[in-house]
Amino acid sequence: MRTLADPTRRAVYERIVGADEITVAELTRGSGVTQGAVSQHLKSLKQAGLVAERPEGRNVYYRAQPAGLAPLVDWMSHYGVFWRERFADLRTLLKEIDP
Repeated sequence: MRTLADPTRRAVYERIVGADEITVAELTRGSGVTQGAVSQHLKSLKQAGLVAERPEGRNVYYRAQPAGLAPLVDWMSHYGVFWRERFADLRTLLKEIDP
């Protein structure tokens, strides 16, 4: 989750998800971020298991690794149940207070 907390890194990740494969140059183009900054964000995303790379000649292509989101999905599932139960309890309480 920490990896995707940075808004620029999250934007880079979203662009990768939206493409089948994409190069650093394509990610940099139109992003308003330097190629060095994009490379640093890619390094963090790779370390978190969110992207994979495929070198081809002078280019390196990046693609999303959906399995890298598994810990986040698990965490959200756990707390989704927690909050649904709390809202149900609140709904019951409010009905008791104001029938």
